[in-house]
Amino acid sequence: MWSRAAFLALFLLAPAPALADEGMWTFHSPPKKLLKEKYGFDLSDAWLEQVRLASVRFNSGGSGCFVSPNGLAITNHHVGLDSIHKLSTPEHDYVRDGFYARTQAEELKCQDLELNVLVAVTDVSERVKGAVEKDATPEEAVKQRRAAIGTIEKEAFDASGLRSDVVTLYRGGEYWLYQYRQYKDVRLVFAPEGQIGFFGGDPDNFTYPRFNLDFSVFRVYEDDKPAATPHYLHFSPGGVAEGDLLFVSGNPGSTNRLQTFTQIEYLRDKTRPRALATIAHLGAALREYAARGAEEERQSKDLLFSLENSRKAYAGELKGLLDEGLMLRKAEEEAALRDEVVQRPELAAEIGGAWDEIAEAQALIAEQDDRYYYARMRSDLAGKALTIVRYVAEVEKPNGERLPEFRDSNLDNLKFSLFSEAPIYLGLDETMLRSGLELAAQNLPADDPFLTLALGEKEPAALARALVSGTELEKVETRKQLVEGGGAAVAASQDPLIVLARTIDPLLREMQERAEELGFRITQAQEKIARARFAVYGNSVYPDATFTLRLAFGVAKGYEEGTTLVPWKTNFYGLYGRCRAFDNKAPFDLPPRYLEREARIDLSTPIDFVSTCDITGGNSGSPTINRKGELVGLIFDGNIQGLPNAFVFADQADRAISVHVAGILEALVKVYDAGPLAAELLGGM
Repeated sequence: MWSRAAFLALFLLAPAPALADEGMWTFHSPPKKLLKEKYGFDLSDAWLEQVRLASVRFNSGGSGCFVSPNGLAITNHHVGLDSIHKLSTPEHDYVRDGFYARTQAEELKCQDLELNVLVAVTDVSERVKGAVEKDATPEEAVKQRRAAIGTIEKEAFDASGLRSDVVTLYRGGEYWLYQYRQYKDVRLVFAPEGQIGFFGGDPDNFTYPRFNLDFSVFRVYEDDKPAATPHYLHFSPGGVAEGDLLFVSGNPGSTNRLQTFTQIEYLRDKTRPRALATIAHLGAALREYAARGAEEERQSKDLLFSLENSRKAYAGELKGLLDEGLMLRKAEEEAALRDEVVQRPELAAEIGGAWDEIAEAQALIAEQDDRYYYARMRSDLAGKALTIVRYVAEVEKPNGERLPEFRDSNLDNLKFSLFSEAPIYLGLDETMLRSGLELAAQNLPADDPFLTLALGEKEPAALARALVSGTELEKVETRKQLVEGGGAAVAASQDPLIVLARTIDPLLREMQERAEELGFRITQAQEKIARARFAVYGNSVYPDATFTLRLAFGVAKGYEEGTTLVPWKTNFYGLYGRCRAFDNKAPFDLPPRYLEREARIDLSTPIDFVSTCDITGGNSGSPTINRKGELVGLIFDGNIQGLPNAFVFADQADRAISVHVAGILEALVKVYDAGPLAAELLGGM
């Protein structure tokens, strides 16, 4: 039973729709009317095009933007961390010490970093939906839809040479072809020390006030020359003031706001608790590995950072899902839409049973979900082995019948990752593989087919040791030879990881096909619900996040927490004050150069600020933009109050946190003697 307190919580949680700065809007369906009515701002097509073409997606899992006509791109330090880590060596630890290329000749080429710019979108909903025959079984429907999407992507790729992805929006309500210009020659220009990029460490993560200079700078190249990028964002000379209207252009990863109540309950009761348990197990294994020595600590630091970040994010989401007020809000949102459907006979006949259809499919998913989840080998080398085994099999099939990642339009991207020169640390990989196998052994029945095929009579630690010590897949040349040799070479290979991948692939495919069939049943029902939303709410509804380009808006604004006020911005005074309050001890210690050069800095310069913009994971590195289309900051986090943002949006205390451009420039000039880079960012080059 919902308590009186839950109803009060709902009242406090839910803002009036007309007041909330809510929505991760697509660029092809932006909230022009809403912005005009609320802020008097005319969102022009020219403004949208400039911002869209200046925005970039990092394939490492974040966002950014171009900031010069010469290929310069900026993002968060933690978005660039994967590449910075891979470029580091025991002799040159750029994560710890930072990096600055004073000339273009010194810029370091990243091994497998790809940047994407969205250049064209096309609605292909009718073509995708029309490909599924009315009386098709779920198995047939999956194949028909897969074939249609494969054909659309191949035609678009062949005609343009652009990366071409069919994107699902509104949980199956719409399908759009997104086409991207790709940059695969990306070079590191600047990164501060990791300690200032993530000042305060895990204790300060997802909190505010913050004092992070969480940024890094890259440059894209074409034909071994800096690429021409005429669409870029100028650094704002005036920065940002409290109350300013702001926009965020980025690629939010995923949200669950349009899922049904049944699906939200499953996330609360199963998915998020299981993910947290997995993170705890993997984290313990990694910390044990890191404790072996300084080099092991360096090798594992990036993974541990990612795990700790995910742990805190999932814990915050779960806390929100356990809140009665939030769940009541979700239940009432669904009830309101269902009531509207019932009252409209033309909708009720077609759509009325959609929620029950999802509940039935969700129950079937629950029966096999653990098998699908734990039948994974969480290691880089094991993943590459399975990719190779599947690659040589899939490319022999017609394009439309392949698994999505092996379609012609995706093969270049897949090989770019598969043949990356990035270092693979065997000890670290063995640790990850052992941990994944342990999770499977602990959570699956002893007679589970995956355990029988993968482990047999061996213990996880012994199997992981044998697999990693016997493989040669850490060598790029070995991986290339197997792929180029095709099915015959893979079938003949005695590499233990390839042998294992060959053994378990049929079972994994069987589970994947079953999951896709059930997923398609849910998608069909969600398509119906999407039609109901459009019929009832028109185009005032925005889609869930899908790691595709979106536009959010809000204002620079502090908030109340408990009985106190939280300021909208922080500055260098606060940074040094927090450092000294903890006696310069980790994780509140400052890199030596910040202590040495404190007297140079204007301590009143802003470092970070908060806004009411609607963001989630994947928005990291997104440009924060003013009315003029100028860059005023970079999103790098949200506060703890915003972690349930995946399910609902409330702007009373939910805040997006950005690095302030003034803080970036102050540090570049006063701390790093990087005046030429600052000048390029300001348009001086």
